[in-house]
Amino acid sequence: SGKTVVAMIAAYKAVKSGYQVAIMAPTAILATQHMEEFSKILAPLGIKCELLLGATTAKNKKDILERLQTGEIDVLIGTHALITENVTFKNLGLVVTDEQHRFGVKQRTAIAAKGNNPDTLVMTATPIPRTLHMSIVGVRDMSVIYEPPQNRKPVQTYVLEYDEEVIKEAITKELEREGQVFYLFNRVEGIERKASEISNMVPEARVAVAHGKMSGTELENIMADFIEKKIDVLICTTILETGIDIPNVNTLIIIDA
Repeated sequence: SGKTVVAMIAAYKAVKSGYQVAIMAPTAILATQHMEEFSKILAPLGIKCELLLGATTAKNKKDILERLQTGEIDVLIGTHALITENVTFKNLGLVVTDEQHRFGVKQRTAIAAKGNNPDTLVMTATPIPRTLHMSIVGVRDMSVIYEPPQNRKPVQTYVLEYDEEVIKEAITKELEREGQVFYLFNRVEGIERKASEISNMVPEARVAVAHGKMSGTELENIMADFIEKKIDVLICTTILETGIDIPNVNTLIIIDA
């Protein structure tokens, strides 16, 4: 299994023991994905999940906050919006932070302070040194998922000199099976030029660009389009690693690895 299922089982256990659960993710897209996954499995078991984002309308927010205080909502999933002062839980027993390295210590402490010493579960594929150190000295328990899910095919990695033909073939092959491509080009200044280069190389591909100088809203819109398969090749900087699940992307091209 992946990390999300572990969080889901922990949330199930906490709710069935009479507590509420907070799940914090760094981006609206990732929080929304969690909401979909959790609802799919937990709603039929009678567990009420709700989503709170910075973009949630004032009317919806008011409604969510009221139901949270009365204990009607079992699992609240969201972004930094969960930390704001007016978010009050009736009985918070478990706090899950996904992609831990994207949050500061203060932010993680602020969410835990909303309960009476709640259990905390921190999840990440890239643990920060401080957390690793805490697990070594015994302040924190650490569990590691080593095995890939069943039916996951092994990744094939090739390291070679830059070759247009190889890149063209890789992109074309991916498009033929209706998959998508991440093209990692970690320099903002040449990224637009690189995008038109790829468009000329593979004219049938719908190419888009994502980098850190774009606004958060711009980036989220591009990622949403990518998830909805409106984009075939996403040329991006290392801003890419946000833990989003896009199973249709089977090819990753890294320039100057």
